[in-house]
Amino acid sequence: MPTLAAVRAFVDASLRLPILMPEAVSSLNPNTCFAHYVLQCYKYALTCNPKPTFDSEILPTKFLESRLPVEKMENAPEPTLSACCETDGYGKTKVATDILLGGVEACFVNLGSDHPSLIEAILKGQRERKDRFPKIYTCPSEMVAMSMADGWARMTGRPQAVIVHVDVGTQALGCALHNASAGRCPVFIFAGVCPVTDDGELVGSRTEYQHWIQDAPDQKAIVSRYCRYVGELRTGRTVKQIVARALQFATSDSKGPVYLTGARETLAEEIEPYSLEQPKWVPIGPAALPHESIKEVAEVLVRAENPLIITGYSGRNHASPSQLVRLADAIPRLRVFIADGSDMCFPFSHCASLGFRYSVDKSTTEADVILVLDADVPWIPSRNPPRKDAHIYHIDIDPLNSMMLNSFFPAHGRWKADSYTALTQLNGYINREFAAGKKLESPLYAQRRQRLVEEHTARLASTAELAAPRPDDRITAPHVGASIKAKVPSDTVFVVEAATCAVQISDQLQVDLPGSWINSGGAGLGWSGGAAMGVKLALRSTGKQNFVCQIVGDGAFLFTVPGSVYWIAARYGIPVLTVILNNKAVHKGWNAPRKSLELVHPDGLGSRSSNRDLHISFDPSPDYPGIAKAAAGKCFGESKEGLYTAKADTAEELERVLAEAVEAVKAGRGAVVEAVLVEEDIRDVGGVAREVVLQEMEGDGG
Repeated sequence: MPTLAAVRAFVDASLRLPILMPEAVSSLNPNTCFAHYVLQCYKYALTCNPKPTFDSEILPTKFLESRLPVEKMENAPEPTLSACCETDGYGKTKVATDILLGGVEACFVNLGSDHPSLIEAILKGQRERKDRFPKIYTCPSEMVAMSMADGWARMTGRPQAVIVHVDVGTQALGCALHNASAGRCPVFIFAGVCPVTDDGELVGSRTEYQHWIQDAPDQKAIVSRYCRYVGELRTGRTVKQIVARALQFATSDSKGPVYLTGARETLAEEIEPYSLEQPKWVPIGPAALPHESIKEVAEVLVRAENPLIITGYSGRNHASPSQLVRLADAIPRLRVFIADGSDMCFPFSHCASLGFRYSVDKSTTEADVILVLDADVPWIPSRNPPRKDAHIYHIDIDPLNSMMLNSFFPAHGRWKADSYTALTQLNGYINREFAAGKKLESPLYAQRRQRLVEEHTARLASTAELAAPRPDDRITAPHVGASIKAKVPSDTVFVVEAATCAVQISDQLQVDLPGSWINSGGAGLGWSGGAAMGVKLALRSTGKQNFVCQIVGDGAFLFTVPGSVYWIAARYGIPVLTVILNNKAVHKGWNAPRKSLELVHPDGLGSRSSNRDLHISFDPSPDYPGIAKAAAGKCFGESKEGLYTAKADTAEELERVLAEAVEAVKAGRGAVVEAVLVEEDIRDVGGVAREVVLQEMEGDGG
């Protein structure tokens, strides 16, 4: 049976230093040896990396409330590894415990016959080390489990664990694994493999029918192309090293999921407790631009007549948006276009903001200089290619898109570098060489800035016009977005999977704060249900109580596996406001496949066919809130009341039910609101607003 010694040794020796955040240790008692060690480790991590990815002095005050007080690390005796990792005479331990205590805070599990030793380790760890043992969340769907870990990591940068069952559970990760890989999201995945012995020679030998049926020839190959590292635990004497190595890959750029396997016999193996020198198991530090390249990029941007920055996920580092603002403030006429909307990369309210479009925006056809910054698909070559004479630079942690089979976007200069570091370098150069911006204050530059302000003001007015209530009181996507913005708290984190409505929703939410908007980093629908819960749990783990709002299309909602999502939410009391955009009155089903069809065959049979004929119809429409309510049961967490559910067909109903739903979530209950949409009639929309609608219809993704 796993012992206390193993729990203590592995926690003490295997915490992931570079990704340890102030929030994770601020509540520890500095008088304990363990707490001391953690605090000293964090102090060491800051010495190695003085610019932590998710915590910076340049962020707004509200993002710094949970910084670790320095005084907690003072007046404390220096700990030693031997003192912190002593065994206290508890003897041998089993390998399973070391896997569970690899430095994660949460394990999202779907357990099976390969996990008996893990289950024993969970029970013992929860009983004897409640304050240090990962929280275990039972997930009836592997897709949801993976999405929860994805959401947690997207909010904090810290990988969490997903434990699944042999080859079948591995396959059930499905498109959630694609999302984490494409979205560069660190997740630690462990799956058992079938026992390798038949006759009871070792503890863990085969005992059941499925141990033959599930014996896959190469289980790791199922996921290897989507993982940054795959490995196998062959002996308990290297388990700590393998787990630490996997987490190094997960947390080094380009970040992503990692996958380990181990047979039942290995998991049950007894070993003597041992430790690692954890400061030697750190991820790769951020890369910078070469000195000569800083000068080249900065000066070309400054001298451009119509410069454009295209970004996608640079805002994953919550310190990056302020650096991008600083650059936009320094260079008049510079505009910023967010190509994939996976993160809040640039504040919507800034006059340089063009907002979020799925890679389709006319600005790419107008710019004379383009800087691509952490964007996988900056434009669609067949729809909005850059000018032939445009000068293009590309800075990215993976500028060749190494995980994609075919990807080519031409650039005159391309560098593998961290975007925050690169932006800091560019800003420093411009500040030095252009006398803190004074050389950029000529009448010509002032005129460019004024034109930018006027264009942005007109765009805001058009966006507001689109959200106005219709005469018949029916609901449109822009109106839903504006209504949500008006009702939810200002600290809300939006988890958005609105497919063909995502651009219109983004234009109305108008997010400005780092980390306040996340969209799936990939294209696998169903991400947002689990991700929203993961975001909420991550915020809790850092002592924050931000409101979380999931906005999801009706088709994507079905993909989230709502039966699993709302059972988990109710069992563990994870309150999230979910707004479902039901476009049944518009297209009666999936809108994304229809748009794709019409782009390829605009005059084909499909253009004149119904969604039912195209086999993408949801008519009759399911009772979406009813599905969620049935799964959640009669009580939600500690509340004696169940999940709040409602449906709105009119703007008046939406106003009322959103207010009730927000209050329900604040009280600790989850809430699901279905908003039934009608199609906007662009003939009734005038001027610039009509152009905005047409561009959004072109730019939406599915």
